[in-house]
Amino acid sequence: MLRLVAFDMDGTLVDAESSWAEVHAFFGDRNDEGLRAFEAGRIDDAEFLRTDVRIWHKHRPNLTRGELVSILDRVPLMPGAHELLGALRQRGLRTAIVSGGIDLLAERIGRELRIDRVLANGFEVDATGRITGDGIIRVPIYQKERVLADLQSEWGIPPAETAAVGNSEIDLGLFRRSRIGIAFRPEDDKVRAGATHVVEGSDLRQVLPLLLDAAP
Repeated sequence: MLRLVAFDMDGTLVDAESSWAEVHAFFGDRNDEGLRAFEAGRIDDAEFLRTDVRIWHKHRPNLTRGELVSILDRVPLMPGAHELLGALRQRGLRTAIVSGGIDLLAERIGRELRIDRVLANGFEVDATGRITGDGIIRVPIYQKERVLADLQSEWGIPPAETAAVGNSEIDLGLFRRSRIGIAFRPEDDKVRAGATHVVEGSDLRQVLPLLLDAAP
């Protein structure tokens, strides 16, 4: 019996490849150098986050949490998200976002879709609300499996009663910790190979039959 569905956010619940890249795009910039350093293992998650914020500060030195919320408000839900989450809620399943993306977006999505738990990464702010550059890492990019395991332990739900939905290589950890792993609009064949099911379309309603067949 399925009791929990864990979702990636960027590229899965929202129609945007990366919440971080959305902010960079707003300022007309990118963080290719930081990404290369992270992928090469020269910097960790916390320093990777700082490189993002340093770029934003070049354009907006006093960037506030509220301004970031306004920027991220432009990011749309993936088609079918409301219908999918509504159906899961009707069946009594618990839901969670486990995302390496920005918590300000994840919290909005969590409210709109009435998701039970939202886990994503955020920022320290000063007394004026300015983003300082220091981060709050709740979901290390390559440790989603551990984060989901902690949540399963807290809720008393084993992997055999868990499903996960994601689109990228970093979501493979969610799949490994779940009986059902759904690659939704997968980025590459490695993601497809690591999933139990693949959905190539762009409407989350296509995920529904795969989950409801295993639900109570």
